[in-house]
Amino acid sequence: MKKKGIRFYFTIITIRIASKLMKLMGKNATHLPGWIANKMCPNFLQYMEKPEKLFYITGTNGKTTVSNIIADALKLNGYDFVNNAEGSNLNSGIITALLPRTTNGGKSKCKLAIMEVDERYSPKIFPYMAPDYLVCTNLFRDSCKRNGHAEFIRDILDSQIPAHTKMILNGEDLISNHLAWGNDRTYFGINCEDGHSTPDNIIKDIVACPKCGSKLDFEYIRYHHIGKGNCPNCDFGSPELDYKVNAIDYDKGYCTVETPKGSYDLKLIGNNVTDIYNMITAVAILTEIGLSNEEIIKSFDVAKLEATRFASEMVCGKEVIMQLAKGQNPIACSRVCDFIRHEKGDKVILLVEDDYYAMKDSSENIQWIFDIDWEFLKDDSIKQIVIGGVRHKDFELRLLMAGIEPSKMVCCEHEVDVAKYADLSLGEKFYILYNVYTIDDANVVHDSLVELLKNGGNV
Repeated sequence: MKKKGIRFYFTIITIRIASKLMKLMGKNATHLPGWIANKMCPNFLQYMEKPEKLFYITGTNGKTTVSNIIADALKLNGYDFVNNAEGSNLNSGIITALLPRTTNGGKSKCKLAIMEVDERYSPKIFPYMAPDYLVCTNLFRDSCKRNGHAEFIRDILDSQIPAHTKMILNGEDLISNHLAWGNDRTYFGINCEDGHSTPDNIIKDIVACPKCGSKLDFEYIRYHHIGKGNCPNCDFGSPELDYKVNAIDYDKGYCTVETPKGSYDLKLIGNNVTDIYNMITAVAILTEIGLSNEEIIKSFDVAKLEATRFASEMVCGKEVIMQLAKGQNPIACSRVCDFIRHEKGDKVILLVEDDYYAMKDSSENIQWIFDIDWEFLKDDSIKQIVIGGVRHKDFELRLLMAGIEPSKMVCCEHEVDVAKYADLSLGEKFYILYNVYTIDDANVVHDSLVELLKNGGNV
């Protein structure tokens, strides 16, 4: 931590006043205070004192869900901590989260901090506020124009991780589990059949050994490149797991986990294999923080997915499901498609996926639409797919390329109208798929669909 000057003290007082004014105006003040801090005092983080124990959670998919599980568990068990669950995962969000627990002199008043961190922002955060523990859920290709390739993101992270940081890594991800190779480390993963494995994905972000270039041998692949593999010509390969899921019972809603502190059963938070990975990630972190097995079990007994990620309700005998399927993220969307095809019952899918954020730019990129495994929706249980929005023809083309019957698809110009085109007689389950930037439109679709179901299909 560098020596503070007048600029730092003036900035911290100014942003405290700005935060209070924003909250009086009904604003959340979750990002702007940190942004102001960086504008007034560049690299503001370097002048703030670090909490005694600092965990960063990063990765392409799952970091928000894992962070929320951790925060809920710590609250339930009476732990004093700070996190950025209500703010951004950029350097400005970290500042905003830490400020309420920091004195005007920059001294930390908290012993434990759990922070979700965007992988790309590690160079703006790690050098100034170094983590004691770094958790990486996984690394996949994400937005092509923002993140390039998974190995590009891996190299950015790897160049920023301090030697003293303990790594908590996905043992089944051969891209992220070799981060900071010389550091103390522990691995989590699934050590049993998961019931939803899908080795036939379009995208596999690692197929060759990064050390010698040989083609990797995989004992199994759960999805994309997540699995157990090794190089036939050198020592590169999957490690042994320290935190692992040894059994999954979807019918009873439990899984069995094994940790260095013993084995126990946990209530499932969802039926997607990604939910299982999020659970064992959270178990590893909570154990490393110091929670007992009993405290972790108690936490999962009441844990649930955030409504902004997944929500389900019964309406007139039909199930209406709101499901986040991140735009520009072909892996996340593919996982959702795979999950839907494994669910029981006849389904209707309403796509609310136009990426408004990308549409603001002159260089809109629709490659992600064609990287998604829409082939998973070529299933007899999926009776209708309604596509809305200005890009509906691009989605329709890709679905046709996936072999989905044209008779199953309906297109409309406006996303908010998709519910009007749903055939209510075809489905037992209605999935509204949306991305981060279309949640408002998805909520309109949800309300329209509920109203139609209650009125027997009449507007």
